Amino acid sequence: MKTVIIKYNAGNVQSVMYALDRIGASYLLTDDEAEIRSADKVIFPGVGEASTAMAYLRERGLDRVIPSLKQPVLGTCVGMQLLCRYSEEGDTTCMGVFDVDVRRFPATPGFKVPHMGWNGLTELKGPLTEGLPDNAYVYFVHSYCADVCPETTAVCNYVRPFSAMLQKENFYAAQFHAEISGNIGQRILENFLKIDL
Repeated sequence: MKTVIIKYNAGNVQSVMYALDRIGASYLLTDDEAEIRSADKVIFPGVGEASTAMAYLRERGLDRVIPSLKQPVLGTCVGMQLLCRYSEEGDTTCMGVFDVDVRRFPATPGFKVPHMGWNGLTELKGPLTEGLPDNAYVYFVHSYCADVCPETTAVCNYVRPFSAMLQKENFYAAQFHAEISGNIGQRILENFLKIDL
């Protein structure tokens, strides 16, 4: 099985590579369109700021490649946000795979932004959550989040309920860092690699 990690200026690729190494999965880190299209699975990680990341993807034509992929694609953190319709961060038009907007957490007494640390997942559904206990804890670092919508497959409640995971057809996404979320994150990555369309 050929797994590709998309290489771009917002990728937290080292931790994703380590996580795949831990589960014995081979992978290729690339921004080459032909390599990406020929992969069995594609991982689209991300840390950083949405508008800068989208500009970089547009420069390389990856903003049209990624939404057109037919194999299973997993976007994480900023990768998930860039798969949404729009982000308030930098007033950014994103790729629109998921028909939902990404908004900043509102200032709320008793809650720090960015949301940083371990938090539970509820309302789990879909193949990525197979075998996870309700309220499974995963690691978040973010100031922006996607609203709950029909494509939501897991919810987290911090300041307000938001989409911790999304799925639409062959596109899967997680707001948290699965690659550093211990056994739960490992199970999510293993579940992704097992998906057979």
